Amino acid sequence: MIKRPNPVKGFKKLVYRRRAEIEEVVHETTAGGVIFRRDKNQSEKVDILLIQDTKNRWTIPKGHVEPNEEPRRTADREIKEETGLNNIKVYSWLGKVNFRYRREHTLVLMTMHVYLVEVLADSDNFQPEEWLNGIKWFTPSEAIDKIAYDDIGKLILLGMKKIRNNKT
Repeated sequence: MIKRPNPVKGFKKLVYRRRAEIEEVVHETTAGGVIFRRDKNQSEKVDILLIQDTKNRWTIPKGHVEPNEEPRRTADREIKEETGLNNIKVYSWLGKVNFRYRREHTLVLMTMHVYLVEVLADSDNFQPEEWLNGIKWFTPSEAIDKIAYDDIGKLILLGMKKIRNNKT
């Protein structure tokens, strides 16, 4: 039997990762919307609005629910704040997305409520917040390809189904 050298031997001495301890767990709630507009000439043609965050990920406008604020109201407020679009209508609740992430020594358990939202007028009159890297209308298939989060992509599909079936 030939004894082969272990290529990993000694490597552990060079790589040392200290696991940061989680000191607290917090629950946070956000709300936002799958925003759509209908084509003026073809009401069956729809576009989806996405924003590009500071890490260049395409997502939907959303933000934290304030104390004593209903998620539906948060979605309306945050969309207006982030996009500058004021003539919108918040329709049905599409669902929620649960995820978690670390913020230094804190584990954040996030619940995001997502609503179907229509822009009724001035759909190109954006006044985005300064921290956004982009804001753009996409076809539904482009939006699903661009979106950074699969769970939101599924809610876009659900929203499209409601729009097609006139069940907004």
